[in-house]
Amino acid sequence: MAVDFRDNPAEQRFEIYDSEVLAGVADYVIAGDRISLTHTETLPAFAGRGLAKQLITFALEQARAHTLQVIPICPYALRVISENPGAYLDLVPPDARAGFALPSTH
Repeated sequence: MAVDFRDNPAEQRFEIYDSEVLAGVADYVIAGDRISLTHTETLPAFAGRGLAKQLITFALEQARAHTLQVIPICPYALRVISENPGAYLDLVPPDARAGFALPSTH
C-alpha cells in the first residue's frame, strides 16, 4: 500500500491516496490563523485500514507547519486530538478547548 497525502486548497481539503486512487478527504476552512477541520471521510472501499487517522495526523502536522491553530469541528479530528493531547492539544487555541471538552493543558 503506497499512500500519498495532498493538500487541495481549491477544494479546501486534505486528501489521502492509495496507489494514486483517492481514498479519503478531510475538509477544512481557513480563517486568519485558524484552520477548522470540518469533516473527515474515508471512501467505503478503503474503510477499516486506519487511513482516516493517517489523514487527520497529516492535517494536524500541516497546521503545525503553517503555524495555524486548529478548531476540531469534525468529531474524528477531535477524537485524534483527545487521544493524543501531548502531541496535538497545543494546536487548539486555549480559548476554544473547553467548548470541545478538551483539557486546558496536557
